[in-house]
Amino acid sequence: MKIHKEGRRILFFTLLALLAANLLLFRYNAENDGFNKVFAGISVIVFLTLLQFFRSPARRLFTHEDLLIAPADGKVVVIEDVHEPEYFDDVRKQISIFMSPINVHITRNPISGIVRYFKYHPGNYLVAWHPKSSTKNERTTVVVESEAGPFVLFRQIAGAMARRIVWYVNEGDEVSQGEEFGFIKFGSRVDIFVPVDTEVKVQIGEKVKGGQTIIAQLKTTAPTLF
Repeated sequence: MKIHKEGRRILFFTLLALLAANLLLFRYNAENDGFNKVFAGISVIVFLTLLQFFRSPARRLFTHEDLLIAPADGKVVVIEDVHEPEYFDDVRKQISIFMSPINVHITRNPISGIVRYFKYHPGNYLVAWHPKSSTKNERTTVVVESEAGPFVLFRQIAGAMARRIVWYVNEGDEVSQGEEFGFIKFGSRVDIFVPVDTEVKVQIGEKVKGGQTIIAQLKTTAPTLF
C-alpha cells in the first residue's frame, strides 16, 4: 500500500504537530497521566484516519475502448436521464458515484481519448448528495472524445468535508483509461454524463472500484467484449 502524493505534506505536518503536542503534554502536564494517555490515543486515531484517506492501493486496471470504467471508488447513487447545461446543452444519461471518507479518493479516467473541454468552478460545499451539489459546489468538468467516438463528460464535485479538488488534465491532453486524472481530498462524488442510448452495467446502491468496475457500455460499431 502506497501513500498518494497529495497526502504526503499533510501527513508530515500533522505527524509533527501531534508529536509536538504529545511531548509538551508529557513534559509539562505529567501530573495528569490519564489525560495524556487519552490524548496520545486520540492522536494515533487521528493520524491513522488521515493515513487511510490518502492511501493509494495497487490496481490491476481494466481497459476497453467502448466500455466505461468507474472513475472512483464508492457507491452508485444516481442513474437517470437529465439535461446537462454546461457543455452538451441537451439530455444525457447521468451516473453518479458517491465517495465516503473511507473510500480511496483518487479519480481515474473512465475512458481513453482526447480532452476537448476542461473547466474548474469554485463554489460551495453542500453535502455531496444534495440535488444542487452538481451545479453549486466546487467542481471540475472534463469532456473527453473517446476512442470509440462518443463524448463523455465527467465531473469531480467537492462535498461538505472535501475542501480541495486536484486535477492533472488540460484541454488537448491525450488520456488513458484507468490513469489518474485527479484527487478529491476527503472524498465527495463524481458525476459521469454519457449519451442516453448508453447501456448502464451497474445499479443504484452498487459499490464500484475505480479503474476496475465496468459501469456502462457506449453505443458504437466497434468490436466489443459484450
